[in-house]
Amino acid sequence: MEALSRHRYIRISSRKLKLVCDLVVGKPVGQALSILEFTPKKGAKFVSKTLLAAVANARDQQNVDEDKLFVKRATAETGPTLKRSLPRAHMHATPILKRTSHLTVIVDEQAD
Repeated sequence: MEALSRHRYIRISSRKLKLVCDLVVGKPVGQALSILEFTPKKGAKFVSKTLLAAVANARDQQNVDEDKLFVKRATAETGPTLKRSLPRAHMHATPILKRTSHLTVIVDEQAD
């Protein structure tokens, strides 16, 4: 049985988050958490937090064994972009795009 967890409106671009997601897909949960613990990227904290929430959802809702869980899918989609501007010379403005993303982590039980 699958269990999922979503973290929405994260203040990091989805491109940076996808790099971290690709590290853990297909790995057992324990191994994925140890990889994320030693990954020196900002997105590792968000993926780790969402992965733990997905494991808790699986444990509470479906009564599965946590040792048999693996990361089935971890995706990062683009969220809304916050648009700001920076004043420049001669009454001009430079746009600043503050990107957000939505993270989804799905864990599943391994078939023996």
